[in-house]
Amino acid sequence: MEQLYNFLLGLRAIRSFEKRLVRDDHLQRILEAARWTGSSKNRQNWSVIVVRDPSRIERLAECGDFTGPVRAAPLTLALVREPEGYEFDTGRLAQNIMLAAAALGVASCPITLHREEDAARVLELPEGSRCRYAVALGYPSPEARPARFGGRKSLADLTHAETHGR
Repeated sequence: MEQLYNFLLGLRAIRSFEKRLVRDDHLQRILEAARWTGSSKNRQNWSVIVVRDPSRIERLAECGDFTGPVRAAPLTLALVREPEGYEFDTGRLAQNIMLAAAALGVASCPITLHREEDAARVLELPEGSRCRYAVALGYPSPEARPARFGGRKSLADLTHAETHGR
């Protein structure tokens, strides 16, 4: 259990990838972990679009403001919130994808697509479906370093008892 706990604490976003493709068996295992993500009322109101085509990747990258990792990765998983889906569940889906990828030696970086309407056109989403988030995937380049922004806040700064003021 300690090994799993340390694995969870060590998950980091990686923004630099090798050019080689993600192995099909790795991708299938990542997608299987995504499929088993918990969801509100077990609705599973999401879908995942695997984007590998370089021109579509470029068009998808144009839908966000900080999408360098999408352009650098050999593939991106677009996380689609289906009608009546919950944004919280999309976050859970992204985290499962990132944890499964890391367990297989595949690096990942979560991405926000700030222009959802544009992303919907690029991905040809049906009406009522939305895509605001994606996860760039690939094998980490030798010079890849996890993103670190000055460490973590202390537990005392993040936790409160009973109300926010305590």
